[in-house]
Amino acid sequence: MGYAGKIKVTVAAGILAVIGLAQSTSAEPSYAISMYGTPALPPDFVSLPYANPDAPQGGSVTLGEVGGFDSLNPHILKGRTPWQLRFWANETLMGRSWDEPFTLYGLLAESIDVGPNREWVEFTLRPEAKFSDGSPVTVEDVLWSYETLGTVGHYRYRGLWEKISQAEQTGPRSVKFTFNEDNPELALLAGMRPILKKAQWEGRDFTESGLDVVPISSAPYVIDQVDPGRSITLKRNPDYWGKDLAFRRGTDNFDTLSIEYFGDATVLFEAFKAGEIDMIREGNAEKWEAEFNFEAVQDGRIVKSVIPHQRPTGMRGLVMNTRRELFADWRVRQALIDAFNFEFINDTQNGSRQDRITSYFANSQLGMRDGPATGTVLELLTPFADALLPGTIEGYTFPKGDGSARNRANMRNAADLLTQAGYTVSDGILKSPNGSAVEFEILLRQGADEYLSIAELYTAALDRLGIKTTITLVDGAQYAERSRTLDFDMMPFARDLSLSPGNEQILYWSSENADLEGTRNMMGVKSAALDAMLDRIMTSKTLEELNSITRAMDRILTAGRFVIPIYTDGPSRIAHKSNLKKPSYIPIYGDRIGYFPDVWWHEE
Repeated sequence: MGYAGKIKVTVAAGILAVIGLAQSTSAEPSYAISMYGTPALPPDFVSLPYANPDAPQGGSVTLGEVGGFDSLNPHILKGRTPWQLRFWANETLMGRSWDEPFTLYGLLAESIDVGPNREWVEFTLRPEAKFSDGSPVTVEDVLWSYETLGTVGHYRYRGLWEKISQAEQTGPRSVKFTFNEDNPELALLAGMRPILKKAQWEGRDFTESGLDVVPISSAPYVIDQVDPGRSITLKRNPDYWGKDLAFRRGTDNFDTLSIEYFGDATVLFEAFKAGEIDMIREGNAEKWEAEFNFEAVQDGRIVKSVIPHQRPTGMRGLVMNTRRELFADWRVRQALIDAFNFEFINDTQNGSRQDRITSYFANSQLGMRDGPATGTVLELLTPFADALLPGTIEGYTFPKGDGSARNRANMRNAADLLTQAGYTVSDGILKSPNGSAVEFEILLRQGADEYLSIAELYTAALDRLGIKTTITLVDGAQYAERSRTLDFDMMPFARDLSLSPGNEQILYWSSENADLEGTRNMMGVKSAALDAMLDRIMTSKTLEELNSITRAMDRILTAGRFVIPIYTDGPSRIAHKSNLKKPSYIPIYGDRIGYFPDVWWHEE
């Protein structure tokens, strides 16, 4: 539905007054909103709990990334963009606190109002809210941003727009969204869309924008310098409208933020050791201990900071594309999991310092419990029992090897499963039920050294089963394109999950998104049981209900055997120059969006 059918702009002052009076009797505008319960911070809060309100401002920070970029528009499907621009270059109506599961505080909006059942939400813009060119942020900009992102923007934005039946201006600075389904999370999601300047895009094709258009910012930083594909620098806007907001106090402390791009992770690490970049994150615990001991660490110029968190592990490993005939059979997927010698690989990669991921929501109250399903979780799964894969209700765990290179017991299990699925071995070559030789490709991006090492160890085991496996390395552009078009057999997979799962889960796991180009449902899962859980999660009213639903989801996904999991990252490991300082208080989400560089500062 387009502008005429969904967006309503009211301009008569008298009508606005009547509408405002009518709405004021239905709910009370608030400075914040929480998914469950009440916001943790009072209306007069001084700053976010993990920000230092007295942090000095100034200095610069230079980050490093592998790859390159060919676009400055992070809100469309086309192109590769510095991922940080999604968060550094545009403000949203509400801002998220990363010390609460899901609570928003006013940012561009000074207040939020909702219907009795959150069937609508209304935001009132702050009168001082401005873009970096000095022009005010208007309701027209909000309406245009929501429609544009919801119709031609990245898929991450489209789900919300489809659930909005009407978007209307209800006052000089007020905008209201009415929803077409019972989904209380929508009121919060509606506050989290980036607000773009409509006038900047008049006469331009928003979907084709690359490096030719430098976005006008509504956030603390503006893009200053761009070296296409190699580096980008943002500088703090001295006239940023929101610098005195409590939500922003103690944040955005650096004068400049720069990102330098490198060909691979090894070159990036050497650049860090040489002082060319200011910080680096390290996911490998063994490398953290063995290689972060160079001179600058020993003499204190580099500090090693370990940042714990309380969020789910998510899933990380090698994903199998079930759209391919080979991976459509769960027995084949289980055989490939059995053949993956985790204990040996874990020891080789990081000295067994990291634990294996056990499920998608592990390390949190949202995750499935060991053993058979019970209580509400069992009740949720029982209607689908006949279609669920073995282990979903009974309990599923990933196989454990003896740590030896041969992994004999698990390899026998793998061979038995392949036989059950109709596969045979002839002259050392595994043949499918139709007689063709079994072979597949593991797609990797150049510079993905960790996964390259894992894949090389894995393919040696697959060869013993008679499976021919090819490791293909492609550049960043090719990798992004093949991922987008689902042109892969097996590839690395990483899905972070939050403490407040909601509508984004539809993007990750729903049948309706399984075959779309650009989908985030990379494995192609199509499950009536999972779709039912996704419907339930949208309308959950309490944390207890949410926990039961996610535990059921966790069982379906884990027993689905879609991903060969590797090890958890554990706490975040950040090595940084000693002049970069951080608050002592760590949010429950740890080192995520909104933490570095947001609440850090420069201090000589």
